[in-house]
Amino acid sequence: MLRTGFQKYILPGLVFQSITIAGGYGTGRELVEFFLRYGPLGGIQAMVLSTSIWCVVCALTFELARQTRSYDYRSFCRQLLGRSWGLYEICYLTMMILILAVIAASSGSILEEIFSIPYELGVLSVMALVGLFVFKGTSAIERFVSLWSLVLYANYIVLFLWCFSRFGGEITTSLSSGEALSGWIVGGIKYGANNIGVVPAVLFSVRHIETRKEALIAGVLAGPLGIIPGLLFFLAMIGQYPSIVSETIPSNYLLDLLGSRTFQIVFQIVLLGTLIETGAAMIHAVNERIDGVLQEKKQTMPSYARPIVAVLLLVLSTLLARFGLTDLIARGYGTVAWGFLLFFVIPVLTLGTYKVVRGTTAVLKERGSR
Repeated sequence: MLRTGFQKYILPGLVFQSITIAGGYGTGRELVEFFLRYGPLGGIQAMVLSTSIWCVVCALTFELARQTRSYDYRSFCRQLLGRSWGLYEICYLTMMILILAVIAASSGSILEEIFSIPYELGVLSVMALVGLFVFKGTSAIERFVSLWSLVLYANYIVLFLWCFSRFGGEITTSLSSGEALSGWIVGGIKYGANNIGVVPAVLFSVRHIETRKEALIAGVLAGPLGIIPGLLFFLAMIGQYPSIVSETIPSNYLLDLLGSRTFQIVFQIVLLGTLIETGAAMIHAVNERIDGVLQEKKQTMPSYARPIVAVLLLVLSTLLARFGLTDLIARGYGTVAWGFLLFFVIPVLTLGTYKVVRGTTAVLKERGSR
């Protein structure tokens, strides 16, 4: 199969962005919590730090996956952690259930608010769409992520330009103030660590990469591709600093100020699409993990089993939300983030670096002996 530059260099970053956005900056609350609370300049500095963490970890992960041909999170973590790989899976599944519960609840609310669709029907509709993309498999998910990422970027560009045209003076004043409150380093590290833990779920899109150079470039590009929509959103919000810091849902606050009901609806629809792509990508990673086990046994995962897994996971997450267990999981979000730090980020930065360097050295020695 002819692999294009887009598939090698850009697609992994777009898949990474699609997985992180639902919990990363969809409502803007996360951007306030980890960045804007430290001031306009402090927030930008923290954002640069988070992006740097993403670039390094993604580059190492993509190259180690390429060297070991580990394109699902189970096989990758077995290469990285050995027998302790299951510790990562516990963290991933816990985080996935939380995010899917948020996706189900948010999607139902969005459809109910915009189109007056009953909440339960809205949840079922989104579940069906996620299941459809999961059923279609890797190629369909990659195409959807690529297309919707363009829509997403356009959405945030319009938001920024509109806010700049209305509040450009306030945005410029906030930036020129140079306010950077203490703690921005901690905020940048926390945000980077909280969102980087799902990178092994992106590996199904790394199959197109063929060389070390391609893997490293794709990893470095993944950081900016993941953060650019968030940066545009952040810049749009700083015109309302510091009042916006206390807003529960900053995106709604900002959209209300713009005063366009049409753009509010468009923004919510685009957000709905990002929720669908996040759910599809995360569940697809689980299916790839199951398929990897079956392939080791010389078997293949039936196509009909993929949407079944999706529906079961979505139903479970929705039920957990109904019974209030999502709050319990949400309280453990910080614990899961620590788990990702211990069982993925630190091992990648240490053992992963060693394995990548060792693998590269072996290749160079082999070339030198020819």
